[in-house]
Amino acid sequence: MTETEKMLAGKIYDPSDKSLATARARAHALSRKYNETDETEEEKRAAILDELVPCRGEGSYFQGPVYFDYGIYLKTGAHFYANFNLTVLDCCPVTIGNDVMIGPNCALVTPVHPLRYQDRNMRLKPDGTPFDYEYAKPITIGDNCWLASNVTVCGGVQIGNGCVIGAGSVVTRDVPDNSFAAGNPCRVIRPITEADAIELKRQLF
Repeated sequence: MTETEKMLAGKIYDPSDKSLATARARAHALSRKYNETDETEEEKRAAILDELVPCRGEGSYFQGPVYFDYGIYLKTGAHFYANFNLTVLDCCPVTIGNDVMIGPNCALVTPVHPLRYQDRNMRLKPDGTPFDYEYAKPITIGDNCWLASNVTVCGGVQIGNGCVIGAGSVVTRDVPDNSFAAGNPCRVIRPITEADAIELKRQLF
């Protein structure tokens, strides 16, 4: 297997691999290029995203600034919206459904580093190139979700359809459909039900 295939399969891989390093550099350059654009430059932004995040659904919008490790391993559904400072470390696939809203300063992080420093620390190849061992776990976010500001979703997590993740949460485990979850570590607070309908809320004010 190539190092890219190992990475995407969730196996231990060498991130210093030339093809991976080249792909990351490309994504970082495209991210900077996107971040230098004005939101009124719609055609220019779309052209950059066609290279950076080609697997995005119709009507997807990235406010910017954005930060991607690869970009090409993120897939969004239709009407995806990301506010300021979205960070996506897509060393494993990140799959997002339709009508998902992501607040400012959110991060979707698939990489995992070994717990033991003996395994985690940098080392040298025979030619002197530094490298470390990593692996990654995929992230899946279902349809009709809202991640509020400053949410971090860790690798291996699946967030079900219709969920709301409260501000500042660190999501380390799966969240079932139609749940309001919050906290660090994030936990399910309660289900989202018809009692949360906006029409009922209006009657209270």
